[in-house]
Amino acid sequence: MANDPIHQFQIHDLTDKFHIGGYEFSFTNSALFMGATVLTITGFLLLAARKAELVPGKTQSVGELWYEMVHNMVRQVLGPEGKKFFPLVFSLFSFVLVANMLGMFPYFFTVTSQVVVTATLAVFVIVLVVLVGIWKHGLSWFKKLFIPHGVPLVILPFISLIEIISFLSRPVSLGLRLFGNMLAGHIVLKVFAGFVVSLGALGLGGMLGAIAPMFMAVALTALEFLVAFLQAFVFAILTCVYLNDALHPGH
Repeated sequence: MANDPIHQFQIHDLTDKFHIGGYEFSFTNSALFMGATVLTITGFLLLAARKAELVPGKTQSVGELWYEMVHNMVRQVLGPEGKKFFPLVFSLFSFVLVANMLGMFPYFFTVTSQVVVTATLAVFVIVLVVLVGIWKHGLSWFKKLFIPHGVPLVILPFISLIEIISFLSRPVSLGLRLFGNMLAGHIVLKVFAGFVVSLGALGLGGMLGAIAPMFMAVALTALEFLVAFLQAFVFAILTCVYLNDALHPGH
């Protein structure tokens, strides 16, 4: 069980199940680490902003870098209209980033390795995009989005079908990209770490044989930290791109 690479993704009840209004509820390790993610973000930002100084300290510098990176992303993709969406994008980026990073610690749970979590975030983004598009342009937004201007009538049905499929695939790709990267990376890392433990138990020869997988495990750990950041960045910037399509539909 200790070397089972899938065991780390299993959801376990931490409390007894209880019922409210005929529905069954329980507090799981997934819920625990989602709460821990929110508390970590809140605590860090409060700490970073607690004593703002002209010459920032380490915590304030990280907080300002965090803020500026997301702010520049929103401004460059969405333009002046993106100001109202900054809190949303900042929250999504922060949640995905911290959830990914917490999952890197041994015996912690990776929330973003659960497809139900990443799919929920992706569906939320796409539903918001649709609502923003309708709010900004009315129902004509669907026409602007799915019926490109200037396309010959003969091929218009095919182009519109492609546009519809492309739009519907957005939540799928957005959710699966994050889920797949976190799941695959953690499985590979667990496999190499398992090699180190198994070979190390075989004596001196096994310890010597464990050197190569140990270096691979260290390298993969560094790579996973990079992937954890990049996946949060990609999720946030794609959210901005999709919101830009809602604000400025065009082909």
